[in-house]
Amino acid sequence: MLKNSSNFMKVAYTQSFIKQYNNLPNELQEEVLEKTELFKDKKNHKMLKVHKLHGRFASRYSFSIDYRNRIVFSHPKKDEVVFMAIGDHDVYK
Repeated sequence: MLKNSSNFMKVAYTQSFIKQYNNLPNELQEEVLEKTELFKDKKNHKMLKVHKLHGRFASRYSFSIDYRNRIVFSHPKKDEVVFMAIGDHDVYK
């Protein structure tokens, strides 16, 4: 069965995201990779609590990795996102 490509997202990463990711503990890095794979399929967005941010981050979105950590991303094109930051609520500062 062929996958419907309109349900799948392309993900790009900023240099700052990569640096933040590399500084995470190994267990959390593994969780990030798992959640990123889930995120690529739009059907999983509700489960990951994908939501639009407000205030000065109104042009960005976020989703949960675990109870404490999240990924902040922009959505420049319909099926493309750019992961910008990863961490706890300090990523909003």
